[in-house]
Amino acid sequence: MPGAQDMPNSGRARSNHIILLSVLTGFALSIAASCRANKSAGGDEYVQTTAELAEEIPPPQDLLRTQYEAELAEAYPSDALPATATRSFELRAAPTTIPRDDGPPLEVWAYNGQVPGPVLRVRLGEELQVRLINELPQPTTIHWHGVRVPNAMDGVPGVTQDPVQPGESFTYTFVPKDAGTFWFHPHVRGAEQVERGLYGVLIVEDATPLPYSREEVWVLDDWRLGNDGLIDPHFVTRHDLAHDGRWGQRITVNGETELRVPASPGERIRLRLANTSNGRVYSLDFGALAPSVIAVDGMYTGGPLPMTGFDLAPGNRLDLDITVPLGSEGFSYQIVDRFTRRPHVVARIQVSGTPIETPAFDSPTNPNMPVWEGAPDQPLDVTWVLNARRGGERGIEWTINDRVWSEHEPTELEAGRWTRLQFRNDSARLHPMHMHGQFFKVIARNGEPVDEPYFRDTVLLRRRESVDVAMVPLDWGRWLMHCHILEHADSGMVTEIVVGE
Repeated sequence: MPGAQDMPNSGRARSNHIILLSVLTGFALSIAASCRANKSAGGDEYVQTTAELAEEIPPPQDLLRTQYEAELAEAYPSDALPATATRSFELRAAPTTIPRDDGPPLEVWAYNGQVPGPVLRVRLGEELQVRLINELPQPTTIHWHGVRVPNAMDGVPGVTQDPVQPGESFTYTFVPKDAGTFWFHPHVRGAEQVERGLYGVLIVEDATPLPYSREEVWVLDDWRLGNDGLIDPHFVTRHDLAHDGRWGQRITVNGETELRVPASPGERIRLRLANTSNGRVYSLDFGALAPSVIAVDGMYTGGPLPMTGFDLAPGNRLDLDITVPLGSEGFSYQIVDRFTRRPHVVARIQVSGTPIETPAFDSPTNPNMPVWEGAPDQPLDVTWVLNARRGGERGIEWTINDRVWSEHEPTELEAGRWTRLQFRNDSARLHPMHMHGQFFKVIARNGEPVDEPYFRDTVLLRRRESVDVAMVPLDWGRWLMHCHILEHADSGMVTEIVVGE
């Protein structure tokens, strides 16, 4: 989702960073000198050099990391709230047939017979229990994308659980730590199972929801259909691997082409967007509606942001605050995807009826977004190089540090320690990189500092681009990090992060 919000830090900010380092270093030296002076009182005189003092205090980088960690501690919680109630759901994954608004019925795999699957809702502080029943011809799991779950609930076969075999069931139980817009999907043969229709949205409501006129959930997907009108059964093809994954010719919102949404003048709508496509990226233009972005990947931003410049890559979510203008009766607002050279109308908001009073309240924000001033100047801890190589069943393998998943070496991160990491895309293809179990903040692109006032769990890298991110890993366990172009992931672009002591 790079774009207009990536504002370079000013030279003044860097100057402030240098001043801060000097102050911290001088303060630490003064404390050490004072301690030595007290120790020598009443005994033999002891004179310690500045060099000796410096050996006993943390380097400036460590002092800054400590400051960054303290900033993160105010931004979101390390632990879930005690459960106040339990909400239970059942998801039955099975083949079915669904109607189409633009053609004959479509044979799909679905949760509870619908695509997208049902929207699951819980309130912050409530426990979620979901029983998955597998009636598919393949093993499956559910991954809770963006949710900081206990590691055993992350839904990754061979890492956090065994796959759920056909005819079996598994119950996921956890208390979400964060309110926001999340989604769920399989992590077994994802390029096929997600494309066939297995995905849905999880909404964790605020403890006290804001009084919007109403809320909308839009799930974006695209479908590659054959000449027979059915889902093209050729998955993870060489063509997909040589490009940006599987892109379909039929774009839908909530399963419909050019979704039509009625609205009244004056309505204030919270619109939750989720991109569940295998590979397609969206750049949505709302025209005169001019929504504000209030949350990215489920987490509130530091303040309302203009929509301009935001991309919605596979796995990304955006929450928008939209007010339908008074006097717009009879208007039809087109929402157009402009990521490619060919624009696509994905939805229309059609205004009619009697105007209503617009609810008046401040947009929700995260007032404790860390600044992490000077972060791009800190030493790199980890670099992940993204590229392709010849090999594998289809002749192309996508790699991280020249290794596919079967060869990967886990990256070990210390829990609670501020860490700077870099994604370096040496390829000519797109890569939305997704991290399980953690949030991060983009701090630089192509070596230039940026200030994004929001967290992410998925960041899009364009061709030959590098992106530096910073994070404080809080959630212990073994977590995947992978490209969310599912064909790239299925062909090897996956590694593991181990968070612990």
